[in-house]
Amino acid sequence: MARRTRRVGAAGAPQGDRRTSGKRFGVGRPAPPWTDRREGGTTERREGSAARPKGGRPGGLGGWFSSPRGQSRLPVPAPLLVPAVIAVAFLVLPLAGLVWRAPWGRLGPALAGADAVQALTLSLWTATVSTGVCVVIGVPLAWVLARARFPGRPLLRALVTLPLVLPPVVGGVALLLALGRTGFVGRYLDEWFGLTIPFSPLAVVLAETFVAMPFLVITVEGALRSADQGFEEAAATLGAGRMTIFRRVTLPLVAPSLAAGAVLCWARALGEFGATITFAGSFPGKTETMPIAVYYALENDPDAAIALSLVLLVVSITVLASLRERWIRGSVVR
Repeated sequence: MARRTRRVGAAGAPQGDRRTSGKRFGVGRPAPPWTDRREGGTTERREGSAARPKGGRPGGLGGWFSSPRGQSRLPVPAPLLVPAVIAVAFLVLPLAGLVWRAPWGRLGPALAGADAVQALTLSLWTATVSTGVCVVIGVPLAWVLARARFPGRPLLRALVTLPLVLPPVVGGVALLLALGRTGFVGRYLDEWFGLTIPFSPLAVVLAETFVAMPFLVITVEGALRSADQGFEEAAATLGAGRMTIFRRVTLPLVAPSLAAGAVLCWARALGEFGATITFAGSFPGKTETMPIAVYYALENDPDAAIALSLVLLVVSITVLASLRERWIRGSVVR
């Protein structure tokens, strides 16, 4: 019995196969959508699969609006484009108004005032201290939520993330009722140690820690969940203790996420207002942070309020711009 032979082109596809030959489709007829004729052979493609342009860029609305060959893609549908433009305008116009109304001519004198300097200095060091507190107690909490298994863990995670959705003023009231002079914890601090927390710089640090720590915990917990535990298991087989593994293996693995969470925590603490003014008050040079100074400066010196607002705006944009690329890369990898 004669053996059938088929010629194979450069691409590895048989040349004489009737499935892709011109006898089936006819001379001059266009190839079906699941075939892609290239020089040196025929490549078959599944029907309905989207072609990927050169360079690995996805097609459709997820890619660029023009293809690498200059062919125009489908435009964004108007029912999606119009609300998107409205949303961008709603978010950008207030910030543009702040920049447009800024007293650029006397921006330096407005920031050099005594109240502004005191508020800026207090905000910087309290935000830094609260970030350090969040790192010291927040990283172990993130490890417990990511690696430990115990009853009530979902409830604990909900309580940890509660300050993200809780109104800051409510958080300040809760801190006052717990750590105030008549609170169920503060009364013993006052009686035993003579420590009064409310309306002091310590109260500012605690209020900022309360509202900012969830940002650090969530970021580090996500990194711990996605980290490869093979390195930790290998270190354990070599005789390393748990704390040694945590210091020498786990922390270096999540160091980028830890830094990102710390920066987010610092930025959130810098802009805290509601919990701070409720629990710490607004004493100039003592508990009056930048957001509180902006609030009171609107009545007496609007230019100073706008200048301080610009400082907070620049800090926020810098933080988000520096972390946005890392978020995108992390979400693509995961």
